[in-house]
Amino acid sequence: MTHYDIHSIRADFPILKTKVNGYPLVYLDNGATTQKPQSVINAITDYYTQINSNVHRGVHHLSQLATDAYEVTRRKLSEFINAAQDYEVILTNGTTHSINLVAHCYGKQFVKEGDEIIISAMEHHSNIVPWQMLCEEQGAKLRVVPINDEGELDMGAYQAMLNERVKLVSITYVSNTLGTLNPIKEITKLAHDHGIPVLVDGAQAIQHLHVDVQALDVDFFAFSGHKMYGPTGVGVLYGKEKWLDQMPPYQGGGDMIKEVRFEKTIYNELPFKFEAGTPNIEAGICLGAAVDYIKTIGLSQIALYETELLKYATKALSEIDQIRFIGTAKEKSSVISFLVNGAHPYDVGVILDKLGIAVRTGHHCTQPLMERFGIPGTVRASIAMYNTKEEIDLLVSAVKRAASMLL
Repeated sequence: MTHYDIHSIRADFPILKTKVNGYPLVYLDNGATTQKPQSVINAITDYYTQINSNVHRGVHHLSQLATDAYEVTRRKLSEFINAAQDYEVILTNGTTHSINLVAHCYGKQFVKEGDEIIISAMEHHSNIVPWQMLCEEQGAKLRVVPINDEGELDMGAYQAMLNERVKLVSITYVSNTLGTLNPIKEITKLAHDHGIPVLVDGAQAIQHLHVDVQALDVDFFAFSGHKMYGPTGVGVLYGKEKWLDQMPPYQGGGDMIKEVRFEKTIYNELPFKFEAGTPNIEAGICLGAAVDYIKTIGLSQIALYETELLKYATKALSEIDQIRFIGTAKEKSSVISFLVNGAHPYDVGVILDKLGIAVRTGHHCTQPLMERFGIPGTVRASIAMYNTKEEIDLLVSAVKRAASMLL
């Protein structure tokens, strides 16, 4: 790859200068949330000191500035994922909110008793529970695509599940636990051959891969701001106009209405139909700053760097005799999950924390996946654009130390 200025990138993230227990912070919990560059932090301060006001409702100067900035973010996001129209981008609270919106609005409209929803065995709870709730309410059936021991989808089983009863396929792009990169374009085409729409949970993909929703031809795509170097409390639901037009609103209140009478309410046009109430204005505007930051580095550059780092980390950790990887798919992104010496993941995580290394331990909101592998959880190291080979070396050294202590 061409030159990737990791030192300059790291300098943009003030928290990376932190020390933990006297050790330099090695932050490898990016699958849970990413750190924020100074430009995003500055954007938060600028919003509150210069343009703080409610959006879409005021004629005064500050309201116009806030509204313009908020809608600029929508345009940036639309361009970032190559949506056909800006109004196909709905601003939500995050991936969970986005999936629940579709489960409620699409589900109530199109899913009836005896119908089926397809998910996979590697889904986050946020892409399981909303569909369970829908199926219980509507008398539908939830079907689960199995995975192999490497953590890859059984595509033959998936094809066999597709029939006229299936009303939606909802699947993750990148597994938050396994790192498996799913063949979304193929999954979508197979579903569309049967007239079935597809929702993609893109929470673990948007910060690592170039996402083109038109090229993928997905019907819905959900992701969160805080996993792409932006603020918490804001996310995105992309939906094709044809589906969003047919779906009823998710919530009632201000902004989602065009006209209110006690006898009848006329709902607003897209995207506002799905954006009831005062949004998280600051986070929405500052998510635009995160998009700008990613674009200054370039997703293609980020992807190349992270792929190289993932290979380096996998090879280095594999040389530890006591390690067992969970998730060894041929196509992976950003995540390494492992167990050490039969020790409980929590115990390993505590030792790593004492050495300044932040990883995630537990079931990672994928309890059915843990049951599939017969384990209580894993240690998960998840990488980002600002991690380094030197940090991976520190992780490997700390894991070796944990292995020796937990014999």
